[in-house]
Amino acid sequence: MKVGIIGATGYGGLELIRLLHNHQEVERIDLFTSSEEGIQFSNKYTHLLNIHDQPLKKIENDKLANYDVIFTSTPSGVSTELLPPLIGAGPKLIDLSGDFRLKDATEYEQWYKKTPASAEAVAQSVYGLTEWNEEAIQQAQLIANPGCYPTAVLLSVLPLIKENLIDASGLVIDAKSGISGAGNKPNQMTHFSETNENTAIYKIHEHQHIPEIEQAISNFAGQTAPVTFTTHLVPMTRGIITTSYAPVTSGVTEEQLINALEETYANHPFVRIIKKSNKFGTNQVYGSNFCDVHVRLDPRTNRATIVSVIDNLVKGAAGQAIQNMNVQFGLDQTSGLQQVPLFI
Repeated sequence: MKVGIIGATGYGGLELIRLLHNHQEVERIDLFTSSEEGIQFSNKYTHLLNIHDQPLKKIENDKLANYDVIFTSTPSGVSTELLPPLIGAGPKLIDLSGDFRLKDATEYEQWYKKTPASAEAVAQSVYGLTEWNEEAIQQAQLIANPGCYPTAVLLSVLPLIKENLIDASGLVIDAKSGISGAGNKPNQMTHFSETNENTAIYKIHEHQHIPEIEQAISNFAGQTAPVTFTTHLVPMTRGIITTSYAPVTSGVTEEQLINALEETYANHPFVRIIKKSNKFGTNQVYGSNFCDVHVRLDPRTNRATIVSVIDNLVKGAAGQAIQNMNVQFGLDQTSGLQQVPLFI
């Protein structure tokens, strides 16, 4: 397979290179840029010396059409113009930016503060939550790769909502992410002096992943309800942990909650249900495509506590994108994604 990556200089793009380099079906990886054409990539990122020394290429649609798959790991708003002309032109398209996730153009404008992609392009996009949308992904020309936070949240709560074990209208989600989730462009929020020894809440009731979570709950679990979702930045490089709280349906037991999760993901290799754990954290999935889920029922409050951890750059971005590519091309979902987590 011949692969092109647009936006390779960002953290998501770098992870795509790392993972695709060991993918047995990928023969060639080319990197494209709008501003640094001709620069040798390993001169920018020394860790890729003798691994990826090729120069960055200029973005040209007629040349992009010759690839089997194109990944776009660009800031929001770029893919809205870049990808529509390539739909149906040859390559499979996998967008990591978020420009095609929301089906409602008004919602996209409201939450992303940008001009939405054409209605025709959005209509053709398929939401790439692999474990829940595999059949549609197989036929897709354009995949909207899910956001990092929604991936962790949805994989943990969707089975429980779909089986009516918890009340989605009472869902409260507390989410925490490492600094890499903010991208590699420096700003005050990610400055070392601001993040070191500090945990901060941000985008209170304004995070663009709120409508994405609500849309997926409606589409996959059949329930329409607003959720309370808060995000925090913690002083670590990688990782997301989401802790969701919801009332359980009358008579529901902890065993039923666990069983629903286990049955849903019995044939999905990247979702691991942790039954018993006194310690549950982001380092158990660091550098891997796993999503680990743990659930407990508090009998005093009749509320479930549902915890999920992912590596935001792998299962939350590049890893899930490659998992979707594998599905599109009829490959084993684990191809190129069999890395053991870097626990220490």
